[in-house]
Formats: sequence, C-alpha cells, structure tokens
Amino acid sequence: MPPRPRRTADHGLLLPEAVATTIRESLPQVADEVVTAILEEVPSYTDAFHGPMGETIRSAVQIALGGFLSLASGRRGADPRTPTAPAVEGAYQLGRGEARSGRSTEALLSAYRIGARVSWQQMAAGAVRAGLDAETLASFAALVFAYIDELSAASVAGHTDELETTGRVRQRRLERLTHHLVSDASEETVRAAAERADWPLPRTLTAVVVPESQVRPLLSALSPATLQAADPPGLDDGVLLLVPDAHGRSRPRLLKALAERGATAGPARPWPASAGSGRWS
Repeated sequence: MPPRPRRTADHGLLLPEAVATTIRESLPQVADEVVTAILEEVPSYTDAFHGPMGETIRSAVQIALGGFLSLASGRRGADPRTPTAPAVEGAYQLGRGEARSGRSTEALLSAYRIGARVSWQQMAAGAVRAGLDAETLASFAALVFAYIDELSAASVAGHTDELETTGRVRQRRLERLTHHLVSDASEETVRAAAERADWPLPRTLTAVVVPESQVRPLLSALSPATLQAADPPGLDDGVLLLVPDAHGRSRPRLLKALAERGATAGPARPWPASAGSGRWS
C-alpha cells in the first residue's frame, strides 16, 4: 500500500495576523509564479494551459493557496475537522480531469512538487519580511509540504477513480458489443455498439476457442482489441475470443500464439460474419 499522506488537521501552527496579511496580499503573484514555473518545467502542460483544462488548473492553484493560508492562519471555516476540504475536492477533480485527458499522474505530481517549491520560496520571503521567527518558519515549511502531500494524494485518488469508472463502463460496452457479434445482430446494431465502446471495426474477425485456464496468458499475446464472449450460444466448454484482423500474413502469428494451448481457431471472416467463424471453430 502507498504511504498515507501527512494530515494537515490539528497542525498546531497559527501565523500571526500581520504575517498572514502580508502573505495574503501576495497570493495572486504567487499563483502566477507557480503557473509560470509549471509551464516552464512540465512541457506536457503547455497545451493544457491554453485549453479548458488551463482554467481548471489555474483555479485549482488559487484555491489551494487560499486554502493553505486559511489553514495556517487558523481561519478554518464552519467545520474545523475539514479545513482543507475545498482544496482537497479541487485536487480530486483535477486528478479525474487528468485521467479524462489521457495523462498519467506523473506530470500532475511534478506540478505539485514545483508548486510547493515556488509557493514556499515566495511565501517564506514574505513571512520573513513580516518578522516571522525561525521556529515558526520551520513549522510553516513543514505545513506547506504536508499540505501538498495531502493534495497530491487527493489527485491520485481522483485519477484512479476516474480510470476505474471509465474502465468499467467501457468493459460493459465491449461485452454488449461481443454479444451482438456472436448472436447475429444486424450490422447497424453492431456498428452502433462498436462506436459506443470506442472499438474500431476491423476488416475481419477470427473466432478462437481456448481453455479457460489459458485465456489470460493468451490475451497478453493477442491484439488489445480482442473481444471475449461471455457464455456464447452453442459453446459448452472453453472461452470464445474474437481476434481482429488475424488474416493473411497475420494468421501464422495467431496460430503460433495458440500453439500448445489447447485452442482452436476458426477461419477469418469479415466482421459481419463473425458468428459463422464461431460455429466453424
């Protein structure tokens, strides 16, 4: 299990009002510095910042900084148990957005590290100018990085949840598509199901019957677009796979992957005739 993030609740730090005011006045500039640094150091965000995601990220930076200052200065809002709730929720949604954009968490976590560094440099400078003592400054630093740790964990959770949700939905759509293919559904029905599942229709499909124990290792050797039929009609033993475009020169590669796995391959058929391939296998 990954390490649990450091919690910022009950941190015990209370910035003097004069220091908090000085830092609060600099927050817009700090936010700009953070965004600039991320753009310079995380190339994959260059395009994102110029699209709709850019406003989401900028907003998340501002909410995070405001939430942190409220936390550090004791302004915890209505519920003292969740002083960082809006910022954590923003980080969670940011993680979900990154997953929808097809990006991993690597760039996002890099952005958090850069944001922590730049924010700390800027806010610490303001705190020193406002007369913050060394001991409190050290506690302030610890809180900055614990806060970023908490936001990072929230974004990773959002990213994971989005992928799992999306994966489950697509898997159900693929299962529905496979059912249509093996049950002689109309071409129109299959085309619509393939579009919903984001599954490009191949030129041909080859039906393969394989023992259940061999399904997982075999799938790792076949096209990622291979479909697995759940309890297809007429099949009492084994599992039916539909392998896309395993015809012509690709046929020997398929047969090599099936060798010594107790599997049987039908002939390659144009995808509308894939049910016929299943009967042959």
